[in-house]
Amino acid sequence: MSTYSTRQAAKKLGIHVATLARYIAAKKVPAPKIVEAGGTTLHIWSEQDIDRVRKLLPKVENGRKTRHQKKVKKQTARKTKR
Repeated sequence: MSTYSTRQAAKKLGIHVATLARYIAAKKVPAPKIVEAGGTTLHIWSEQDIDRVRKLLPKVENGRKTRHQKKVKKQTARKTKR
């Protein structure tokens, strides 16, 4: 089973590492397993953790919008202008 750092997890999710850290701190997404190593606290991400967050991202308040959501919103705006 592969494990990932928070930076790697953020890259796989398509968001900035600071955004992911902010979501974890605000408890908008669940924090993965925490490990203490040499006085440093690390989050260890599994594929399951990343997939769980990927499903939550569109629902996160003030979260990123998916391309599909942007496209639908744009199409709806065009229809109402006509």
